[in-house]
Amino acid sequence: MTALLQLRDVEARYGAVKVLHGIALEVGTGELVAVLGANGAGKTTTLRAVSGTVRRTGDVIFDGHKLPRRPDAAARAGIAHVPEGRGTFSELSVWENLRLGAYTRRGSVKDEARRVFDYFPRLEERKGQQAGTLSGGEQQMLALGRAMMARPRLVLLDEPSLGLAPMLVKEIFDALDRMKREDGTAVLVVEQNANLALAHAVRAYVLEVGHVVVSGASERLRANESVRRSYLGY
Repeated sequence: MTALLQLRDVEARYGAVKVLHGIALEVGTGELVAVLGANGAGKTTTLRAVSGTVRRTGDVIFDGHKLPRRPDAAARAGIAHVPEGRGTFSELSVWENLRLGAYTRRGSVKDEARRVFDYFPRLEERKGQQAGTLSGGEQQMLALGRAMMARPRLVLLDEPSLGLAPMLVKEIFDALDRMKREDGTAVLVVEQNANLALAHAVRAYVLEVGHVVVSGASERLRANESVRRSYLGY
């Protein structure tokens, strides 16, 4: 079966500094795939290469078509990017943030919002509240909910557990599992907590200074003691 997302020999740079060196990875429909590695390994840049927000070469292929390096092209193709730090509009309400997420949709905004509220009931309770006054966990839910409003086929998710209590992290990852199962949404997630990511991902790619050094099924990586000690830190 053809992968939904394929990266082939992708390189990326910031100015004169090359950050990614020939990255290759795949994500299938309805799969959660993890990108792991230490700080500075190139994980966030990998997501940016997919969403077209960094200079890159190589091929990013989505649903059989090469994506131009433009954020609007990725969004219109059905890719939603939830960056580290959540990126919500703090002065706007929860409801206004959700409405902005539906700008590419032609259907009912209220129908999409009801779906998000079904995933995250506390967002409905706070829909009139300014996003900047939400807790960190609620802001992460809002960022993911805003991405869901566009009915993406692929979500790029950067460090969703960062700074959150374990109970909230579980709620976020339970929602991701439900998105995969019920909607067939694919997820490419960057996550510092390798053990958490491997518990939910079908497959993982481990980066080191911009190179894929290890990849494979999550169960195999979790069982490989040398991989865990050398690259995953647990």
